Amino acid sequence: MIGRPLQSAAHPRGGRRWIRVLWPSFLIVIWVIGAALGGPYFGRIDEVSSNEQANYLPASAEATKVQQLRGEFSESNAIPAIVVFTSEQVLSEAQLEEIAAQITGLPAVAGVAEEVSPAIPSDDGRAVQVFVPIEPDAEIGKVVAELSRGLQDRVPEGVQVHVTGPAGFTADLLEAFTGIDGLLLGVALGAVFLILIAVYRSALLPLVVLSTSLFALCVALLCVWWLAKAGVFLLSGQTQGILFILVIGAATDYSLLYVSRFREALRSERTNWAATTRAVRGSLEPILASGGTVIAGLLCLLLSDLKSNSTLGPVAAVGIVFAMLSALTLLPSLLLILGRWAFWPRRPQFEPDVVAVEQGVHTTGLWARLGRKIASKSRPIWIAPTALLALGVIAATGFNATGVAQSNLVLGESQSRDGQVLLGEHFPGGSGTPALVVVPEEQLQMATDVMLDHSGVSNVSIVAADSPSGIAPVTADGIQALGPPGTPAPEPTVVDGAVLLQATLAEAPDSAAAEQTVRELREALAPAGALIGGVTATAIDTNDASIRDRNLIIPLILFVTLLIIAVLLRSLLAPLVLIASTVLSFGTALGVSALVFNHILGFPGADPGVPLYAFVFLVALGIDYNIFLMTRVREEALRHGTRPGILRGLTITGSVITSAGLVLAATFAALAVIPILFLAQLAFIVSFGVLLDTFIVRSLLVPALCYDIGAAIWWPSKLVHKGDGSAPSEMGKDALA
Repeated sequence: MIGRPLQSAAHPRGGRRWIRVLWPSFLIVIWVIGAALGGPYFGRIDEVSSNEQANYLPASAEATKVQQLRGEFSESNAIPAIVVFTSEQVLSEAQLEEIAAQITGLPAVAGVAEEVSPAIPSDDGRAVQVFVPIEPDAEIGKVVAELSRGLQDRVPEGVQVHVTGPAGFTADLLEAFTGIDGLLLGVALGAVFLILIAVYRSALLPLVVLSTSLFALCVALLCVWWLAKAGVFLLSGQTQGILFILVIGAATDYSLLYVSRFREALRSERTNWAATTRAVRGSLEPILASGGTVIAGLLCLLLSDLKSNSTLGPVAAVGIVFAMLSALTLLPSLLLILGRWAFWPRRPQFEPDVVAVEQGVHTTGLWARLGRKIASKSRPIWIAPTALLALGVIAATGFNATGVAQSNLVLGESQSRDGQVLLGEHFPGGSGTPALVVVPEEQLQMATDVMLDHSGVSNVSIVAADSPSGIAPVTADGIQALGPPGTPAPEPTVVDGAVLLQATLAEAPDSAAAEQTVRELREALAPAGALIGGVTATAIDTNDASIRDRNLIIPLILFVTLLIIAVLLRSLLAPLVLIASTVLSFGTALGVSALVFNHILGFPGADPGVPLYAFVFLVALGIDYNIFLMTRVREEALRHGTRPGILRGLTITGSVITSAGLVLAATFAALAVIPILFLAQLAFIVSFGVLLDTFIVRSLLVPALCYDIGAAIWWPSKLVHKGDGSAPSEMGKDALA
């Protein structure tokens, strides 16, 4: 503590020289070994990850049940690709023959199943579609790329070819995540390094901080990879990207807090060991509280019905654990060895007399001036930003999070998206990706009549093993024969008294019209015990589950966070203020994002999971800065009174929290390099929200409001009775004493 005898600080009780050397060396070696083992796994994450949307549906979802039953009706679990040949003119006989010749060679492509359909011409004669099944264990991205290249090279003159369908969109997602390891890390670490250089004006310290973050990520990745390998976690490219950013951002934030404490301690402690001991003691509680808040918020995702959410929680929590451990073990060990040289050329000097005069806080500079301004005009300073943020919250009503079409998930050029558009121009929109209807056999005709009567359904077929194509058309007159007159109608495949119908939708399977059709069919066929799945139904169930998760998990995160902060600050009122300010910041970030997405970037909408993810990260991470501030405020208030403690806490933590906020915003902004709509939107919302928290909420609103409330902010703790202290009354060197 400041003011204790120097000898006590320089010679900690029980401290032995060999411990001071061996212990940090041991910790550094352990982390180096862990990073060396985990580093190679950056290029292997795709071995244990999956980007199939159906894999992330809850077991209770109707689409999931149909997907499970589908395998019992057919031996093939192939993923369909749809090849579309189009021309501006009616296709000639020669062109059709050349297309047919190309189709016969498709089964020779590695990963393509034998059951390639014949060419199916459109009614207008300007397009042909072919259904190409891809083996489920094949590398879909490579197979689709080879199909596309081979067909493009041999396409008839005047004909365009596109590969679309479920396999095409999956290939787009896989391509979007290609090279995520190097690109994402490079952008994130580069941005953080530049910020740290600007903040510390040191070449060595940024490298130490980045090493701490990178080592944490390597060890976290090592653990996550093997847990995913064992089937404990379900990984996707999206989860991987968030894990990278979260660990880098959190570890850097915690490191900056420790560096600030260590630098502060070096001014009043002669030895590195004494400064390290003091810095660890001062940063332990806020880092554990901040990390615990993030972990608690992430683990709330376990209650999600969607596996994409429920698996992100523990995966990211593992990352946060190692971020905290690295900031509390590796970084102190490195700085213990380096000492003041870590800050070269701006090394902090041993100046206990100056520290004693300043009473542990600088009386000049931006944050000291802001503190004095808050002391004189606290009420206007917190009312103005509150009103401004409230205007942003109003705009949040325009945030469209009802879901987006699968074709819009990938930003930029997309062959599958273009192919889907062309498919819809020449064929029924749902060609190749029908709605799958499992219905009791005795309800077959009734279900067929209901679907054919719906304007959103073009035709209906049934799975029949003895049909040459594996399916047979069904009309109002029943199952139709395929072949010359007199050919008997095939018998449907029956599994446990149920049959599988395929309804080709009139609109594209990822369109709002198709979703409305499926919802109406589900309602109409529910009395018959029918289950409806397929691509459209999967999107519906995903969106519905996301909305349910959002309504359940957001209030729960608020409650858990409130409890943690209440225990940390021994108060009920202060946590309510901090939570309310963070929620206000989140609402404003969402409102500004709505304006940007709708009117500037022209995004088609957002996944229902975007607000949930943004809330988790903004509340769990954004509250960190309030925790860093208020733990220091409480520490200072115990010695100086509440109002002086608020000003002292603001002055002491101002620069480090601002730096941490810039770092976190920069790391989340790096997610925008991945051309996925979900991640691009998340990057903007979280980055903007963190900046709001850093520069407005934590710098102005919270300290000014707490100053205005005074000692009552600690209610019902005993600190209320300590009083407000002597507030600074004039601008000068003693203003913050």
